[in-house]
Amino acid sequence: MLLIGTLGFRTFGGHDWLDSVYLAAQTVTTVGYGDLPIRTSAERLFATIYMILGVGTVLYSLTVIAQAIVQSELIEAFSSRRRMAHLEKLQDHHIVCGAGRVGRRVIKYLVQQGQKVVVIESNPDRFEELRGLDIQMIDGDATLDANLDQAGVAKAKGLAACLPDDASNVYVVLTARGLNPAIHIVARAVEEQAESKLLMAGASRVIAPTIIGGQSMARALIKPAIADFMDTIVAETHDLVFEEFAVAPQSIFSNKRLAETNIGSSYDLIVVGIRRVGGELVFHPSGETRIESGDLLLVIGRAEGVKKLSEANS
Repeated sequence: MLLIGTLGFRTFGGHDWLDSVYLAAQTVTTVGYGDLPIRTSAERLFATIYMILGVGTVLYSLTVIAQAIVQSELIEAFSSRRRMAHLEKLQDHHIVCGAGRVGRRVIKYLVQQGQKVVVIESNPDRFEELRGLDIQMIDGDATLDANLDQAGVAKAKGLAACLPDDASNVYVVLTARGLNPAIHIVARAVEEQAESKLLMAGASRVIAPTIIGGQSMARALIKPAIADFMDTIVAETHDLVFEEFAVAPQSIFSNKRLAETNIGSSYDLIVVGIRRVGGELVFHPSGETRIESGDLLLVIGRAEGVKKLSEANS
């Protein structure tokens, strides 16, 4: 519009280029004339048409901009409300606090295992790397009670504290344990000295990536065959997996001796351990070992056999 006005005032009024631009700007911005007079009838007619079109164009542009802003706000509000409604319905899900290098690994593995995941992260840029994953994301500080409440910690099955400093992880563990005494919490320890503090705060398990990494490197150095076998299990390559099964009271395996079950013959699985309700671990149980309600069966074998056992145990 400014270009059209400049050319019009130059053509119909005979003004120089600077004055033509000035007159066009005065008209579009509705400031009005005064210091530069309209010289001809043709220029007056052009100015009238230009004022109507110019003001109309400006008002239309402002309307479009305002509409876009309001629409954007409405979409954001609707998306936020829908996300909140979805979070309120979640239960038996896992919360991951922190989406850094460790947190992203945890998130992707949980999604791969078909788990429901809610991520709390204060750096929005990290969410871009998680786009496409079936997860719920909360942009905020994981140490705040409000964000943990929003993530549904009271109904969550587990929580992974993967923040980059131990003090924050201790605070998250302490808060989550207070909001849900039954939740299973796994916390990351950046420094070895933080392990005892995290356990005191209420962590069920503490993982120190530097210690585990060092042990894995040492094992690979002096016992490469064992290291390869462990990596195969952890990475779940060659269709070999480790799995645990909770024995419910109505399970077909409840209150039976291991020899009476068909876990080995029918499912081609090896029971490497049984964890009792009280926490006792029976390693390499014999056929006379009795399976009780509430036990956790630790098995290793092919994924197909694990799937069949899961269906039989449900």
